[in-house]
Amino acid sequence: MDKPTKQRIANLHPSVRDEVTLIIEECDKALSGKAKIRITEGLRTIEEQNLLYAKGRTLAGKKVTNAKGGQSIHNYGFAVDMCLIIDEKEASWDTKKDWDNDKIADWYECVKIFAKNGWEWGGNWKTFKDMPHFEKRYLNSWQKLSKLKKDKNGYVILNEIKDEKTTK
Repeated sequence: MDKPTKQRIANLHPSVRDEVTLIIEECDKALSGKAKIRITEGLRTIEEQNLLYAKGRTLAGKKVTNAKGGQSIHNYGFAVDMCLIIDEKEASWDTKKDWDNDKIADWYECVKIFAKNGWEWGGNWKTFKDMPHFEKRYLNSWQKLSKLKKDKNGYVILNEIKDEKTTK
């Protein structure tokens, strides 16, 4: 796992850091060729989110999100974006390439690993598909997360959220 990925994981909500570390390790093991996974985005501040939301609206560029500050799961540390790093130098968002020649696109090998571990993929969304994006299932309602109290480090306190896994 590369240094940028480790740093971004360290800023995620404490409850998912170990889980994401294991997912990345599993992805890297599955990708037996020259591709490795990198987390490109993790925890994002409200201000950073508002700047992204302004792109394509009040700032130049293409729209990259429909979420204002506080409306992104990134703002709570339960979402990551990824890319593949090829030969330890080139970033790729190619979802079809099979660098390890195992007949499965490397991107989709990672998608399956995230899904198996309870993470929803933005590539499955009906509208505004977000191919690099993954968010923790059952912790992906910004409406619920925004109402929770925060600890001294600014992370939401999860013992106040109803465990939806047991109610579905």
